[in-house]
Amino acid sequence: MPLIDLLQWLCLIPVIGGSIYGLLCVPAALRFCRRQGQGNGSSGPGSPFAGGAWPPVTVLKPVHGLEKNLKENLRSICLQDYPEYQVVFSAQRPDDPAIPLLYEVQQEFGAGLATVVVKNIQAGMNGKVNNLLGALTEAKHEILVISDSDILLKPDYLKTVVAPLADPNVGAVNPLFKAVRADRWYEKLELLSMNADFIPSVVFAHVTGAAGFCMGQSIAIRRTTLEAIGGLESLAEYLVEDYEIGRRIWASGKKMAIVPYFIEAVVDLKSVSQWWGHQVYWDQNTRAARPGGFFATVLTRSVPFALLYALLRLGDPIGVGVLAVALSVRHITVAAMLGAFRDHEGIRSLRLLPLRDLLGLVSWALAFTQRTVTWRGAEFVLTRNGRLTPREARS
Repeated sequence: MPLIDLLQWLCLIPVIGGSIYGLLCVPAALRFCRRQGQGNGSSGPGSPFAGGAWPPVTVLKPVHGLEKNLKENLRSICLQDYPEYQVVFSAQRPDDPAIPLLYEVQQEFGAGLATVVVKNIQAGMNGKVNNLLGALTEAKHEILVISDSDILLKPDYLKTVVAPLADPNVGAVNPLFKAVRADRWYEKLELLSMNADFIPSVVFAHVTGAAGFCMGQSIAIRRTTLEAIGGLESLAEYLVEDYEIGRRIWASGKKMAIVPYFIEAVVDLKSVSQWWGHQVYWDQNTRAARPGGFFATVLTRSVPFALLYALLRLGDPIGVGVLAVALSVRHITVAAMLGAFRDHEGIRSLRLLPLRDLLGLVSWALAFTQRTVTWRGAEFVLTRNGRLTPREARS
């Protein structure tokens, strides 16, 4: 078989595979969202815990720098419909520009609800874990909720994520998230990466039981469970600490619960280069967490390979037809899933989906060739087991 014919046949594998995968993801998304319509996971207005009372909760909210919408995000955790909870805002550096805002929110809601911690703990290379360790020193309660600073929350959030912990077999709880408030074109590409690719893959894996996930944007966990899997300190060298939490919880015999509930992650990217660095960083995250699964995603990238197929056929009617079908299936399936997620912002950004898919294949390839990770302005080397080491330590 001539090489050009072989290449054409090879291109058709991800074209067909990606189209079938997209079609399978649609009923999974619809099924998941039907569960959301039947209840938000909090078992109604009453508490599922013994005695009918909601347990007290500490929310750990690590902050690093001034982000878009930060004050509204922080205020949203202080407006929860929950009887007793504590919020710990934490920063690592005393010169962090977000600190005055933290005290402003604390003053608004009172020190009885909001605590501000500034501690430079260095247990490892993972800055978020180091920040959480500072927050944990002020945590008062057994149930902990880790919530990123870019998350905008509704008042029923705490009840929703805490309720599944009433089951002793549940080790930790995740809601899903969707990216929102993408203003610039490259922020819209980021939104599509999350809402049109990552979240559908999580929903598909969850509904089919294909894999377990843990997503770091929001995790509810008991302090005793966290200590039983090694504590936060043992996660400080990992790039993908949330995946490691999930892996250890499954290994302990407990399970991760994903509730049919969406929180909102506010997209905040200042430049094209920051967006691109984040894309590669995200793919490096995924490769470190699930190397086999990440490699297999090449078989679901229908649009880039349909374009390559059309080019190999020099734009003849068959090649153009295959590309048109691949583009149509991709847009229809993504639109159906975004509609199920009530993601109107994502639907309005669909014209950028082919560009996102093409650039996504490039960042996927770079994740295999780049061993350095840029995080918070510093460079690290990513080891085979997903651990981080300073770049200078390996030079």
